[in-house]
Amino acid sequence: MTDPGASPKDASREHASRYSGALVLADGTVFLGTGFGATGISVGEICFNTSITGYQEILSDPSYAGQIITFTFPHIGNVGTNVEDVETVTPFARGLIVRADITEPSNFRSTKDFRNWAENNGLIGLAGIDTRRLTRRIRDIGAPVGAIVHGPAGTLDLDAAQRLAAAWPGLEGMDLAIDVSARQTAKWQQTEWQLGDGYGLQNQPKYRVVAIDYGAKHNILRCLASAGCDVTVVPADATAEDVLRHKPDGVFLSNGPGDPAATGVYAVPVIQELMAKNMPIFGICLGHQLMALALGGKTEKMALGHRGANHPVKDLETGKVEITSQNHGFVVLPESLPPGTEQTHVSLFDGSNEGFRVTGKPFFAVQYHPEASPGPHDSHYLFQRFVALMDKR
Repeated sequence: MTDPGASPKDASREHASRYSGALVLADGTVFLGTGFGATGISVGEICFNTSITGYQEILSDPSYAGQIITFTFPHIGNVGTNVEDVETVTPFARGLIVRADITEPSNFRSTKDFRNWAENNGLIGLAGIDTRRLTRRIRDIGAPVGAIVHGPAGTLDLDAAQRLAAAWPGLEGMDLAIDVSARQTAKWQQTEWQLGDGYGLQNQPKYRVVAIDYGAKHNILRCLASAGCDVTVVPADATAEDVLRHKPDGVFLSNGPGDPAATGVYAVPVIQELMAKNMPIFGICLGHQLMALALGGKTEKMALGHRGANHPVKDLETGKVEITSQNHGFVVLPESLPPGTEQTHVSLFDGSNEGFRVTGKPFFAVQYHPEASPGPHDSHYLFQRFVALMDKR
């Protein structure tokens, strides 16, 4: 395994010829290690995820567009990969960073080695660096911009990597939803996965739902289908007319990457038009932020963001605490929400907003990911709540 003691330090530049991979931050800090996966260079915001499982789902989550993911759990790749545990057809993450070298897979569901999967999906990986030191740096001074590089030993151009990192504008003001969204309208029938049976199909739906795809995870769509919904997926820039021509019983606003204020330029007027129809609307993650903007609220970028599978969220109505999966770098400011909007969920880590609803209206949203499985399915009731609103209407 690569010696993590060699990085980071400015003096490491003179030792770069020994290494096949590097992370170069915009301020010139260098982390040297072993590259794997695709070769080349990629620039993005460096974040960290504390999950101990689900690395394939994380890397294929469209919400990570524009980001390079540092995994704090050291054993990434140990269960291999398969064709079922993906959240989109093509990963949009810019790269990944791990502590230990990738090992041979050891899991009965594995069909491909993680290294090969990363290479086939164009993901640049870096192993063997001190991820704890990098994580502490992110924790203390915020998420930096960096360039991840993989090439044969002796070919790494660290100065060029730093220039690229320094020139990258960052995620604030960046609309990435349009890049990861579906390009055309499509039906979705696949239901949730069952051991021994795989995925099913919804052949007897009760409700018509239009899902606006700002970067939707596949498992959200599966949960909607499993709840009895006939799901029609439309692109992020679909108009209200595009949505309403499907005669939906409800509208779903998906997760996605980037700055909600930037995506809101075209998304918010559509959501406001749909709200005027008083039909049930359910938002998750970016959809939650866009609904807040449509109501007149505000969002802001977080210093660290929430990324992991152990985030406690309190339901203020029931007092119950849910263990949730989260991935977001922007947050809704609850004090900016208008009268008649009720905060329903809060983070027990930092008190930030995790959900709200509009009193007397069938509109609600949550910041976290109820379709994920960070343990028991604590948050699956939210899909039933959406169904109940459609049933009532």
